Amino acid sequence: MSREKQVLREYISQNKLKLTEQRELILEAFLSVKGHVTAEELYQIVCKQNPMIGLATVYRTLNLLCECGLVQQRQFGDGQTRYELVQAHHDHLICTKCRKIVEFENEDIEKIQEQIARQHGFIIQTHKHELYGLCSDCQDKEREPLITEKQDFLVY
Repeated sequence: MSREKQVLREYISQNKLKLTEQRELILEAFLSVKGHVTAEELYQIVCKQNPMIGLATVYRTLNLLCECGLVQQRQFGDGQTRYELVQAHHDHLICTKCRKIVEFENEDIEKIQEQIARQHGFIIQTHKHELYGLCSDCQDKEREPLITEKQDFLVY
């Protein structure tokens, strides 16, 4: 049994809830996704395995997974809530054009944040570091020459 399934079972038992097949299936589907997923995206995956599971069940199960500490909600500026597995601390690069999200870790950044906090008399309890810009694919697309219908030359 996976660590995540064990955590969920313990949480459900402690809170006198029921461990249903739907909850287990939604957890398994969530764990099969790499990266960040919306409830709607997860619902599409789950429906292929059990079309009787509704979107509301997916939302409730995601909330339950957040409550038990396995999953956290993330907002990346596009109005959609995404969910990710709680794991070692990491930061994010978010493309403002295609919405690609890249996770990264950098010990130097973490040290600088701690240093700045100490200089200002702060103790960091938690933080999130999100950098917004264009990914390399979107940068390449912006650099592609434009061919106009009425002209025989390329516009850069």
